[in-house]
Amino acid sequence: MAFTLTELVARFGGELLGDGSVTIRQVAPLGQAQAGEIGFVSQAKYLSQLTDTRAAAVILPADARDATALPRILTPNPYLYFARVSALLNPPPRPPAGIHPAATVAPDAEIAADASIGAGAVIGGGARIGARTVIGPNCVVGDHARIGADCLLHANVTVYHRCEVGDRAILHSGCVIGADGFGFAPNEGRWEKIPQIGRVRIGDDVEIGACTTIDRGALEDTVIEEGVKLDNLIQVAHNVTIGAHSAIAACTGIAGSAKIGRHCTIGGAAMIFGHIEIADGTRISTNTLITKSLPKPGTYTSALPFSEHEVWQKNAVHMRNLDKLVNRIKQLEKRLNELESKS
Repeated sequence: MAFTLTELVARFGGELLGDGSVTIRQVAPLGQAQAGEIGFVSQAKYLSQLTDTRAAAVILPADARDATALPRILTPNPYLYFARVSALLNPPPRPPAGIHPAATVAPDAEIAADASIGAGAVIGGGARIGARTVIGPNCVVGDHARIGADCLLHANVTVYHRCEVGDRAILHSGCVIGADGFGFAPNEGRWEKIPQIGRVRIGDDVEIGACTTIDRGALEDTVIEEGVKLDNLIQVAHNVTIGAHSAIAACTGIAGSAKIGRHCTIGGAAMIFGHIEIADGTRISTNTLITKSLPKPGTYTSALPFSEHEVWQKNAVHMRNLDKLVNRIKQLEKRLNELESKS
């Protein structure tokens, strides 16, 4: 696929400076771009890279209009503009519509005529697959599960019975939607399983990374609202709610019944305790442990920055003795107050 700069501006907006007939076939980093490719700069500190780039054109912030003589598109958000151009030039491959002969589809499943069901896929009884949706090879869509329109399920995705996925969702390979939550009742030294009778409900425009698991609710549903973006290898436990347009990085664990607000961002390997609530717009740093509710939005960090091992050991000893140090300080303050009162 190829588009002229004039066509890109007509589609995405922005101000065009220079030759609008330049044809763009691909996006690329400035240092590697060649003829027919477009790069971008979003921060002033990278403008120096424009001197040596061989890109055919660039995307720049409005205040950098004179930073180069190359054909350029000026926009308030070059990174977003670059992402949209990249999506236009690199559409995901789409298999032909229809059901592969090696797929297994229950007689009462409802499959849109223009959907695509890959080889080895299994579609359960009463399941519904929306228009233009692609179900990749070896996916399993359980009984009475619902997948919306324009979705893409990569190979080996499992959506358990009765779970629902909205429109335009992307589920990457190996993710599991609707497995049982970790619910067991103790009984005289043994564990008895608690049936997990809720579902998972996923909104529109959600993307879920490879090998991420979202457990079904114990009684109520686990809910992933619209626009949520989940990275690879995330565990979402039963009855969790993740608010609209929140983004969570890889290896995060979210315990049961936690409620994460809208427009939150959570760094990789963060751990979220169960039965707590996190306010809309909250930012949680990587490797941070959240043990109680965060009713006020802000940035929260608990992970210590790395240091040389010997320094870390000394600091660890100091931390281990913080309680003793606090008590000593209190005693010294008390003694100081007594001396001041006598003077």
